[in-house]
Amino acid sequence: MLRLGTGIGWRPEIADAVEDMPGIDWVEAVAENVCPGHLPESLLRLRERGVTVVPHGVSLGLGGAERPDEERLAALAERAEALRSPLVTEHIAFVRAGGPMTASERLEAGHLLPVPRTRDALDVLCENVRIAQDALPVPLAVENIAALISWPGEEMTEGQFLYELADRTGVRLLIDVANLHTNHVNRGEDPARALDELPLEAIAYVHVAGGFERDGVWHDSHAHPVPRPVLDILADLASRVPPPGVLLERDENFPEAGELKGELDAVREAVARGGGGRPDTGRIAAKAEAGEAEAGEAKPDTARATADAIRTDTTRTDATTTDAAEADTAGAAAGAGCAAGVRQRLALAQTAVLSALVAGTPVPDGFDRVRMGVQARALAAKRADVVAKVAPELPVILGARYRPAFLAYAQERPMTGGYRWDALEFAEHLLSVREPRDARARRALRDWWLERSGPAPRSHRPAVRLARATRRVLLRR
Repeated sequence: MLRLGTGIGWRPEIADAVEDMPGIDWVEAVAENVCPGHLPESLLRLRERGVTVVPHGVSLGLGGAERPDEERLAALAERAEALRSPLVTEHIAFVRAGGPMTASERLEAGHLLPVPRTRDALDVLCENVRIAQDALPVPLAVENIAALISWPGEEMTEGQFLYELADRTGVRLLIDVANLHTNHVNRGEDPARALDELPLEAIAYVHVAGGFERDGVWHDSHAHPVPRPVLDILADLASRVPPPGVLLERDENFPEAGELKGELDAVREAVARGGGGRPDTGRIAAKAEAGEAEAGEAKPDTARATADAIRTDTTRTDATTTDAAEADTAGAAAGAGCAAGVRQRLALAQTAVLSALVAGTPVPDGFDRVRMGVQARALAAKRADVVAKVAPELPVILGARYRPAFLAYAQERPMTGGYRWDALEFAEHLLSVREPRDARARRALRDWWLERSGPAPRSHRPAVRLARATRRVLLRR
């Protein structure tokens, strides 16, 4: 089993601090934010020092009704190769719905939404995970997510759902203890029971992060210090099995390097408090088998060998799962039947939920309307925040009007593409209703939109610019 150690989520805003921080064994980078042909110099320097880099995907939507998108899988695979990573990770979630399967407009959540813990959803998830495993050059681990809402009629607990997923596919698990805490506050689920039911031997590594509580709802913000209850869950997990790796996530409101180091020290203390510092017999056995002088020394040059070792271990798990499946003919038939009917039922259910969250349609029966409202507002707020990041000129041009204008826009227009496309559509919408009222700001917004919405950069020749602007006006009419 790959031993990662203590790590931190690499973000451009804290790249220098991460490089200078002692005791960082590995980092995790958001896969969609990394360009394989132009890797950040900071990541290259870390990798040259022997720091493992793991790409963490957020947009695959393995829990969605449709099969994983081939282009997204290829992009994730490309990043794993470019970073020479021993594994890649994604989420047990759906992030989009609608489209041909439901004869409706495709909708994007811009966020990770929970999968119903039903047999149908599990069948679809298992098949999607197998498709992803076959397409990726290194092993896959999948993460449990935080949720504000619960699906009615669920048939399994989170621990049971994850156990069956790992058992049927051999996939590794990325256990986020902060998400276990979130689901405890928001859905009344016992973290200790989830840990009791998990296949601990399948854990690839562990996430730790902070959040905040408001009006009885826990928001997994990744923008606040790690609270004591999350560290306690980490210690509980470490008392059951030494975690192969633990990583601190921080995505916003980045503190000074000293505060980040203090959080990492608290993470290490929680693992030690749980007994994670005791000798790892599994690691010793692996060391003896491989004839290594020291266990857990996975350098970049040996990342591929490490990945092959994980694949070998996964193959053993797959073989056991296959034997069990052959012994259970009915179960095998049910898994093979995960096709049109099962996928379409899940597609219709997920589309109804997502439409209620982002398009203002009625809340489906059985869902908590108050929680759905909280989730809808959280999605709109996150959408506004991310658009401001990918198009930072918009808050500058619009000033204090940016946020209320975007939230009003989001209530009427659900996201159907990525955030950059969303920014362009928002700007076009404002211009169509002659906003902002200030002529200078409106002119700046128009110039920004024209600069980015065409297939080629705008020419500085007045005649060319006038012709293009006239053509756009005529096309819109």
